[in-house]
This record gives sequence, structure tokens and C-alpha cells, in this order.
Amino acid sequence: MHSGIYFFKADTKFRFSKRVQVAGWIKSIVKAEGKRCGDIIFVFCSDKYLLQLNRRFLNHEYFTDVITFDYSSGKVISGEIYISIDRIKENAFELGVAFRVELNRVIIHGVLHLIGYSDSTKAQKKAMRLKEDACLSLLHSST
Repeated sequence: MHSGIYFFKADTKFRFSKRVQVAGWIKSIVKAEGKRCGDIIFVFCSDKYLLQLNRRFLNHEYFTDVITFDYSSGKVISGEIYISIDRIKENAFELGVAFRVELNRVIIHGVLHLIGYSDSTKAQKKAMRLKEDACLSLLHSST
């Protein structure tokens, strides 16, 4: 069975670099969580594009940085992760962090949702942030 991690763009001029490194990082996180990678598709897009998806599929009327569509089955995780580059830029500025750090956080946030982590409650949000931090430290230690 062939599977992979793919990166696309829609309604943005953003060009994603370090594809191989980030894909390897994601695969190592998935494996460490006792899962296997199926197809994981990332689509980097604009606020406008993501807002249309948010309205159409979730009936939400607000901007967000990420929407994850989970197609996982058993231990094989698969899905589509849409990321607003506009939101990442704004959030990075507001949080005082580098764009790439915020982008990597949102990338792994979407993957953690596919693995089974939730962030619906305050306690889950705290646990998700701790897991994101742990994952980010693994990426930064490998660069």
C-alpha cells in the first residue's frame, strides 16, 4: 500500500519549503504514537478559502487557522488539513513568534487531531498545547 504526505496550495502564493524534513518529522510523530501514516494532504490557503470551507462543512462563520478532515481508519491515519497562511502570519505576529514556528505548530496540531487528540475542553486544549510543544522540540532538535 502506497501512502504519503502531500503539500498543495490554493488561493495563495505561499511556497512551502522543507517538505522532506517536515514529512519525516510527521511520520516520526505518528509512529511514536503507535499509528501508521496513510495519505495526509496539506492544503495551504487564504483566509477567504478556509472561511468558505468553514461555512460549507462546519456551519461556522469565522476565520480559523486550520480545519482537519479526518479519514483515519484503525491505526492508519489519513486526512486533509487546510491551513490559512493569512491566519498563521497574523497569529505569529500577535504571539511574537516566527512565522515558521507558528506554521509548524499548526501543521502538527492538525496531525494530532488525526491521531486522536481533541481540544474541545480547556483541559484538552492544555494537553494539546503540551503535545505540540513536545513535537516542535523534536523538529527543532533535528535541524
